[in-house]
Amino acid sequence: MAFPDDFVWGVSTSAFQIEGATREGGRGVSVWDTFCATPGKIHNGDNADIACDHYNRFPEDVALMVELGVKAYRFSVAWPRIQPTGHGEVNVEGLDFYDNLVDALCEAGIAPVTTLYHWDTPQPLEDNGGWLVRDTAERFAEYAQIVGERLGDRVEMWIPLNEPMVETLFGYALGEYAPGKALLFDALPAAHYQNLAHGLAVTALRAAGAKNVGTANNHSPIWPASQDEGDLTAARHLGAVINWMYSDPVLTGKYPDEVIPYLPSDYADDLPKIAAPLDFYGVNYYEPQGVAKPGEGNPLPFELRPVEGYPLTTNDSPVVPDGLREFLTTLKSRYADALPPVYITESGCSFDGVHDRQRIDYHTEHLAALEKAISEGVDVRGYFVWSLLDNFEWSKGYQPRFGLVHIDYDTLSRTPKDSFHWYRGVIGGAR
Repeated sequence: MAFPDDFVWGVSTSAFQIEGATREGGRGVSVWDTFCATPGKIHNGDNADIACDHYNRFPEDVALMVELGVKAYRFSVAWPRIQPTGHGEVNVEGLDFYDNLVDALCEAGIAPVTTLYHWDTPQPLEDNGGWLVRDTAERFAEYAQIVGERLGDRVEMWIPLNEPMVETLFGYALGEYAPGKALLFDALPAAHYQNLAHGLAVTALRAAGAKNVGTANNHSPIWPASQDEGDLTAARHLGAVINWMYSDPVLTGKYPDEVIPYLPSDYADDLPKIAAPLDFYGVNYYEPQGVAKPGEGNPLPFELRPVEGYPLTTNDSPVVPDGLREFLTTLKSRYADALPPVYITESGCSFDGVHDRQRIDYHTEHLAALEKAISEGVDVRGYFVWSLLDNFEWSKGYQPRFGLVHIDYDTLSRTPKDSFHWYRGVIGGAR
């Protein structure tokens, strides 16, 4: 593989999935703490109280990244560590933790890439309406300024929110993730207020002196079951809900027509704030999504279909490397010069074992697809593997393993997998 010398090779994690220490350091309660404590919500009754204990072991994890040779580490800040109630007084001990982590990364020559929000809303904000109300977006901007002022002199890339689509659909529409609401299309105001939070945070970060601000949206190619008009219409609706509802307002200052009826009545007033200019656009890619026209009794304008004929991960995701190229070229075609440089801010798969040849094959094939997208004119500047460590995988608990490093959850010992050593070779060869 031949990538530019300045191509950014990285790894990604998120706070709730690896940090543990949920009752240490002045951290407040998040919606995911509450969700985990609700019987029947998490596989095997798991929780993230300890997770990988990254909060106490981060020097060991930074040393692993040095061994791996990555140029950048994408991590998230836990909002409840900084503001336990989501507003007001700052928890200095929480800020100190991330300050120390960023210092350790800089000393190791690894660029800190900071995501401000990866779904761990402070519970008091959710109690007051969560992402269904404007106030949460305004509180998020205050939080962004706090973190930006403390870390902005050293963090090299900023991502306000991770995957607002997942928060909206899985957290508010379907109830499979925290906060566990099942509102279907009535959940879509949560998308708008997260988009608004993104735009307000971009402005707040820049005011605090932060540079190189972008985003990280989960995207999927949409594959209709046939070329019949009903299936194509369903595909347009689904594409709007899981792709364009998040990229269109950020990059063009507009929403796709399909979602406008479900937005707050004053949504248009917020569009100039949402469309604050970006330095990069982050794409998280895992799989395409099949779709067909809705069957009888389905209240939605589409019906999800599995993508068949491809190998599956242990998380039941189809492995479709060319879907990455397909989506990137679609993104370039849709936005043209409005699209800033792109980073693959997450790409990963769940497979068991330390000898994980399947994970090596997955990334080899996805990097080949990425090379092809670049050759077709997409300006891609970096690739972040999800994830550095095996971790708490939301409602599926500790069953899926996405890490380059194996975690023994009884001892918390770290063991680099075969894919870790492979990725180190890729990074070394690329240099």
